[in-house]
Amino acid sequence: MFTVEQIKSAHNKVKSGADFPAYIKKIKSLGVTHYEAYVTDGHIDYHNANDCTVKVPAKYDPLAIAEAAKNNEFKAELIAHQEGTTDFLTFIKMCAAFGVEKWAICMDKMTCTYYDKAGKEILVEQIPQ
Repeated sequence: MFTVEQIKSAHNKVKSGADFPAYIKKIKSLGVTHYEAYVTDGHIDYHNANDCTVKVPAKYDPLAIAEAAKNNEFKAELIAHQEGTTDFLTFIKMCAAFGVEKWAICMDKMTCTYYDKAGKEILVEQIPQ
C-alpha cells in the first residue's frame, strides 16, 4: 500500500500542468488505481485495487466554487496550464472561478474527468502516456 508521504513526494515534483503525465506515471507505479482531487480545499482521496483509500488532507484555506460552470473559459485556461504557463495554485483558483468542484483520475482508462458542483461532467481528457 502506498503512503501519503510517497504521494506527496511525487506531487512535489509537479510545477505546472506540463509535469502532470510524469506524476500520473509515478503514482500509478505505486499502486494508485484512481483518485479524486477536490478544488475547494485541495484534499485528495487516493484508491488502490483492494478498495483501500489514502486521504491527503486539505492543502489551503477553502475556496468558493462558482455555482455555474463556465466550460469554454475553463477549457481555454486548462490548455494554458497544461502548456506550463501557470502554477498549480493559479490553476486551482481558476478551477474554482469557472465552477470546477473536483477532478477524478482513472489509471486504467488514463483519463481525467472534471466535474461541476452538481456532479455533471465538464470535460473528459486522455492523459498522455
